[in-house]
Amino acid sequence: MALPVLLVAMCVPVSERAVAGQTAGAAGNAKAAKNWVPPRTPDGQPDLQGIWTNATLTPLERPAELAAKEFLTPEEAEDYQKRVLARWDRDNRGGGAEADLGRAYGSAWWDADARLVPVTRTSLIVDPPEGKLPPLTPDAQKRVNDARVERQRRPADGPEDRPLMDRCLWWPAVGPPMLPSFANNSPYSPLVSNYQFLQGPGYVAIVNEILHETRLIPLDGRPHLPPRIRKWMGDSRGRWEGTTLVVDTTNFTAKSQFRGTGDALHLVERFTRTGPDAVLYEFTVDDPASFTRPWSARIPMIRSEGPMIENACHEGNYGLRFLLGIARWEEQQAAEAAR
Repeated sequence: MALPVLLVAMCVPVSERAVAGQTAGAAGNAKAAKNWVPPRTPDGQPDLQGIWTNATLTPLERPAELAAKEFLTPEEAEDYQKRVLARWDRDNRGGGAEADLGRAYGSAWWDADARLVPVTRTSLIVDPPEGKLPPLTPDAQKRVNDARVERQRRPADGPEDRPLMDRCLWWPAVGPPMLPSFANNSPYSPLVSNYQFLQGPGYVAIVNEILHETRLIPLDGRPHLPPRIRKWMGDSRGRWEGTTLVVDTTNFTAKSQFRGTGDALHLVERFTRTGPDAVLYEFTVDDPASFTRPWSARIPMIRSEGPMIENACHEGNYGLRFLLGIARWEEQQAAEAAR
C-alpha cells in the first residue's frame, strides 16, 4: 500500500526565526498555536500521523564549553551551529587526500538542513540537569571494556566481528530510543532519517526510514512478551495519557548495548503533538544494571516532506566485503613477513 504524501511546512533557519519572532505575524502565529486543538483519528485517538524528522545539531550530552548554560539565545545557537560544522570540516585542516581519507567524514556528510529543528537547549539530555549521561555501573563498565578489547583482538575474523551498523542490523537512529543522526537526517535529502507514524484501531506503527524497520505498538493493554524472547527494538506496549502516547518497552537484546545498556533496559517514551507541524519526543532510560541512575532526553520533531524511501542497506554493501578482504590481506602480509 502506498504511503500517504503529506504537506510540508516551511522551515526557517534559527537566525531568521529570531527576526521573525519580533514581528506581528509571529505574534499571530503564537496565538494560533496556543489555540490549536490536537486532531483526532476516526477512532478517537490523538492524531500523531505524518512523517517527522528530528534533524538537529543539538548533541545528546552538553559540551564542556557550555557546561553552565542550559539554553542558548538565537544568536548563540547560530554561532554554535557554525562552529560545529566547521569542526567537522576536515577538508580545511590540511594534510591532503590521504589525511582526509583517514579522518573519514567532513562537513559535507552533515545534512544541509540538519538545523531544521532549532538548537535551543545545549543538550538533548534534560535529566540529570547537567546534561550528561550518568556513570555506568562497575559491571556495565567492565562489559563495555571487555567488548572493546574483543573488537581490538578480533576486528574482522568474520562479519560477526564487525559493528552492527556495518552489518545493517541496527542503527542508533532506529532505536528505540530514536536519536538524531549526523547524516541522512534532512527532509530534503534523497535518503533521510525520518519516522512515519501510522495509526489504526488499537495500534500505532512507527516506520523508520533507516533500515526500513517498523515498530508495531499495541494499545490494548496486553502484557509484554515472556522474558526469554528478546528483540532488536524491544517489545513495546502503548497507552494514551490525555493527548500523549506513552510507550513502555522491555525485552531488549543486549547486543545493541545502547550507550552501555544491557538486556535489563526499560524504556519509557512519550510522544505529544504540540502543533500542526510539531511533535515532542521524550524518553527515559531506566537500567539499574547499567547506569547508576535513570536519565531522560527531550527531542523536538517537525513535519518532514515525503514520501518515505526504502533504505536497502545490504544492496551494494561493499564496505563490509572490503573490510574483510583487507583483513585477509593484512594477515597474508604478516605471514609472509614472518617467513
